[in-house]
Amino acid sequence: MVGPSVLVEAGCAGGYFLEAARGAGFTVTGVEVSRVAAAFAVDHLGVPVRQGYFEQVAPSLRADVVCAWHVLEHVDDPRRFLRAARQVLTPGGWLALEVPNIASAASGRLGHGWPGLQPEYHRWHFTPATLTRMLRQTGFEVVSYDTVFSRFYWRPMARLRQARDLLVADVAASRSPRMRHPLLGDLLRVFARRDASGVTR
Repeated sequence: MVGPSVLVEAGCAGGYFLEAARGAGFTVTGVEVSRVAAAFAVDHLGVPVRQGYFEQVAPSLRADVVCAWHVLEHVDDPRRFLRAARQVLTPGGWLALEVPNIASAASGRLGHGWPGLQPEYHRWHFTPATLTRMLRQTGFEVVSYDTVFSRFYWRPMARLRQARDLLVADVAASRSPRMRHPLLGDLLRVFARRDASGVTR
């Protein structure tokens, strides 16, 4: 459990997560490559955002928590990004990531038709094994990870509309109606801590 502290979001887009984190008591800063999105966050939500690439801005930041939701699959070099996140974090600080899970049941079922593939936007794909290994190699202790099916984030009515197709397929794959699964969900979530004794490579 992390109490209110300093939080940096890499790839903060329009700043809505930062706004929610600030409401929960965190001191927040965002980093966003899009000038339009960064300006919206500052002008309309009043959250502080640095415009630019996280890896370049990182040396000037310090935080207890770094979050990156659907960012790692887009970057030029995931290891460089993770090293930058470690540089930002205080000893024992937390890193929270979410990325598409290419080991998901849907990816195996749909192949090139899997919506998470998006080769025009996603430069990298990860499985629970590859992402947790990369985190350990870059100086993090993996505390927990799981996966969720995409319907986890949907409104109830949207879940009902898609029940015949997605729910049936998800239950058949996972043998459970739950929206979380250790390995087979569409989205991979990882919580890790900066390992004070870790050596980045």
